[in-house]
Amino acid sequence: MTTPLDPAAVIAEFIDRVSPYNPHPDVAPVAVIGVRTALGEDVFTLSDHVIRAMCRALESYRDPEDRGNCSNCGGRHLDENLHCRDCGQLHGILGQVIAEHARRVAAADDDSPS
Repeated sequence: MTTPLDPAAVIAEFIDRVSPYNPHPDVAPVAVIGVRTALGEDVFTLSDHVIRAMCRALESYRDPEDRGNCSNCGGRHLDENLHCRDCGQLHGILGQVIAEHARRVAAADDDSPS
C-alpha cells in the first residue's frame, strides 16, 4: 500500500525549497494557487521565482508509466515488457528481436519430425 500524498504539503515543501533562491524576495507575489482535497484546503501566494520553478518542474515531469508510443498502432499503453495493451504487439527493437526469435522457434518446431 502506498502512502497517500498531501498535495498542499507537497506544494508548501516545494515553496520552502525554492524560495531561498529568489533573487528578488521583496517583489510582490504574482500568483495565487488554491488546493482543496479531502485533507483540507490551503491557499499559496507565489513569487515569480517560485511559479517559474513550479512550471519548469511540471513541464519536465514524465509519468513513470510512459514507455513511449507503440511502433505498430501508436498507442500509449506499453507495459513493462513493451507489450502494447492496445494492439497486442511487442514494441521497438526488443519487440522485433523477440518476435523474430519466436517465428524462428515456431518454424523450427514445424520443420522437426513428429
